[in-house]
Amino acid sequence: MARVEDGRPYGWGQLYAALLTIKGLAEAGRVEPVSARQLERTAGNPRNICWQLLGEAGHQAFLARERGGTVADAAVVVMTDAVGLIPARRESRSGLKQQEAKEFRQGYEARLAVYRKEWEGLVG
Repeated sequence: MARVEDGRPYGWGQLYAALLTIKGLAEAGRVEPVSARQLERTAGNPRNICWQLLGEAGHQAFLARERGGTVADAAVVVMTDAVGLIPARRESRSGLKQQEAKEFRQGYEARLAVYRKEWEGLVG
């Protein structure tokens, strides 16, 4: 049986968490988890939402780095993670089915937990 961690929806959740972490570091110097409603909405169109967030990520990484200290250090790691999490193949623009949306949420939560552990105080 395949592991959920190897699946496309889980990967989209991981990428989404990384991109929102960059955004939070840039805008507030810390990251707060998104609501269940926001996760559900993103699962309806993960490719396009991540594409949109990627369009802003470079500028946000720049702003996060300007904050200095731990925020700047975290920005380097998270931006590198984000690049590695982009699927290396053309992806469907369709939304995720109910089970896939759960896997998406698991990926999001797992990536955020890694960041929370690594930078206690920066990630809520």
